[in-house]
Amino acid sequence: MAKGKTSVFFCQCCGYESSKWMGQCPGCKEWNSFVEEVVDKKSVGSGGKQKSTLSEAKILPLSAIEMTQEERISTQIKELDRVLGGGIVQGSLILVGGDPGIGKSTLLLQVCKNLANQKRHVLYISGEESLQQIKIRAERIGEFEDSLRLLCETNLDIIQGIIDREKPEIVVIDSIQTMYNEEVGSAPGSVSQVRESTNTLMQIAKGRNISIFIVGHVTKEGVVAGPRVLEHMVDTVLYFEGDRHAAYRILRGVKNRFGSTNEIGVFEMRKSGLREVENPSEFMLSGRPEDASGSVVACSMEGTRPILVEVQALVCRSNFGIPRRTATGTDFNRVNLLMAVLEKRLGLKLADCDAYVNIAGGIKMNEPALDLGIVLALISSYKEKPIDERTICFGEVGLSGEIRAVSMVEQRVQEARKLGFEVCILPEVSKAAMQEMTGIKLIGIRNVKDAIDYLSR
Repeated sequence: MAKGKTSVFFCQCCGYESSKWMGQCPGCKEWNSFVEEVVDKKSVGSGGKQKSTLSEAKILPLSAIEMTQEERISTQIKELDRVLGGGIVQGSLILVGGDPGIGKSTLLLQVCKNLANQKRHVLYISGEESLQQIKIRAERIGEFEDSLRLLCETNLDIIQGIIDREKPEIVVIDSIQTMYNEEVGSAPGSVSQVRESTNTLMQIAKGRNISIFIVGHVTKEGVVAGPRVLEHMVDTVLYFEGDRHAAYRILRGVKNRFGSTNEIGVFEMRKSGLREVENPSEFMLSGRPEDASGSVVACSMEGTRPILVEVQALVCRSNFGIPRRTATGTDFNRVNLLMAVLEKRLGLKLADCDAYVNIAGGIKMNEPALDLGIVLALISSYKEKPIDERTICFGEVGLSGEIRAVSMVEQRVQEARKLGFEVCILPEVSKAAMQEMTGIKLIGIRNVKDAIDYLSR
């Protein structure tokens, strides 16, 4: 080993550093996650940072700090602006993660197109694709202004020099796993390189007031590859979800220092790129079966947006000693809990039945308000009694079989009425707290017994 260099072990999951290999990480408790890397002591010690004196440190009371309204840059993509909290904040560092082929580069190239059309100076830096490959994708999206500049480079020192020379307003890095810092001795994509590269980009974004988008690869578990500290360093973390073979994509914010993390954006993949889905409820409910048992429409809230989804259930006798249970798009343990409530409180013999629960469209929903929809779908399939297609429901189910209240009831009912639903089944306490609405009939229920009585009419 070269003089001045040492071997250090890093955890690939959380970035924990150790002088020797360990089977289990003390930080995140993961097994076999340590990898060996060579670190240059000189580069680690200096870090390229300027030393500051004690006299330069300023301490201020909270009352002396002036509030300024941050200026946001609109991407002209409403779904993305919604997730970002209203637009791009200047000087922010945004991490976009997702499965390969999900549409991360396509979305960011469309963002660059819209920003360039606003005469914004945009720099797109790619470490994975050549300029010709980017040109092929750009021709499918549309025409671009000359204020968008492209660069194929992976050396952060060169990138930093070009940013200082060009002075762009927006920078896109595709992807962080291909970037490397010459002061770090490990290979690109390693824990040390990803951490140091992100730290360099963060200093560029904050010091020069430049908004930077970073594309991150994800692991098989669905999290961004690299140390966990990567998500703590950036300002916003966005995840692209959905099946790459399906037409729709869901952009979800899991961290946002400048807005809410409950908002989602829905997109549809087309030949010309990603198209916004302004009414996801209508999109998710397309192709619903008629007069079929085990199907009901429920309402879930994603931030301030109500989304109507179709909950499907199939209950049939098991041919084996151990029944099979499957849940797609919702929590598997929650489905088992609700089936236990039905068996205990209503006496339904579900112990010898296979049960399959699905949220149609492939969207993932875990809000407790979907409990009533899952319960009604299970009862409908078990009793072979279809539910009227113009009926919608929402409510949380407790272990005693009670139907508990949920938040933002009026928004859910208004969305259902707007889409033509005539009957809404909701918790009795929520119905009593809201005003009567014309055009839709509200039915309040107190427990799961009231739900099965309604289906038996």
